[in-house]
Amino acid sequence: MARRPQKAGDSTPRGGLWPYVKLLRPHQWVKNGFVFVGLIFGEAFADLALLQSVVLAALAFSLAASSIYVVNDLADREKDRLHPVKRHRPLAAGTVNVTAALLVAGACLFGALMLAYSVSLTVLLVVALYAGLNVAYSMGLKHVAVLDVFIIAAGFMLRILAGTLGVGIAPSHWLLVCGLLLTLFLGFAKRRAELKALEEDAGSHRKVLDDYDPVLLDQFITLCAAGTVVTYSLYTVAPETVAMHGSQWLIATVPFVVYGICRYLFRLHRRGGGGDPAADLLADPHLIAAFIGWFATVLLVI
Repeated sequence: MARRPQKAGDSTPRGGLWPYVKLLRPHQWVKNGFVFVGLIFGEAFADLALLQSVVLAALAFSLAASSIYVVNDLADREKDRLHPVKRHRPLAAGTVNVTAALLVAGACLFGALMLAYSVSLTVLLVVALYAGLNVAYSMGLKHVAVLDVFIIAAGFMLRILAGTLGVGIAPSHWLLVCGLLLTLFLGFAKRRAELKALEEDAGSHRKVLDDYDPVLLDQFITLCAAGTVVTYSLYTVAPETVAMHGSQWLIATVPFVVYGICRYLFRLHRRGGGGDPAADLLADPHLIAAFIGWFATVLLVI
């Protein structure tokens, strides 16, 4: 059968490996930075064996996440064709067929489990739980308002646990709570962005959006943003934090966190951002600068 000619203005490449790369969404792997939280704040980055274990755990989550993205795209391909941006995804656009997508998803999941097992049984169980939770999400829990975002946040919490308990680092309770609130903030912001982008067609693309409205989501977002700043600030001055790092100056990183959250809210309400946190982080120079400033200050202090 002849290949469909590329239309003018259609920037989606046809053929080759690019559709498969796009299917796996490697830019989303930046989310697996949560796996490194324990390594950084536990001052264990000088331990090469531990560093290797955390890197392998992050790679396992990257492959597992890519397999879940493929499964989600398979389930949502018809609805994605109604979305102004998601209609360019490989399965919705028809640049990757269903059989090939299933093979890619299976290979990624198998690789993820093997990498996780090479680190520890705990990491294997965490990655398997992450995959199972996301399957349940795709099978119907994504249609339950509020719970849908909590499940997304749980995926990030599992990343933190893989990089702490999974490799023998004791996680900080303050950081766990902060991580939960931050990911809830990003999740509710994503729903707000989808609601704004799709307007009256929102429910036809994602059923759960019918149960949300801008005022409700703005309240959720404000609550989680404030909670993130407060819990992170409390972590920086907690006695156990000061004792571990031998410094009271980790609080100097708080302004970068506040600026990053405010900038993210600005992009959400004034620049059409919020729909893809990883893409927003990589595309916005202010968010990049805030992250670099935060990370450099953390390393300088600890």
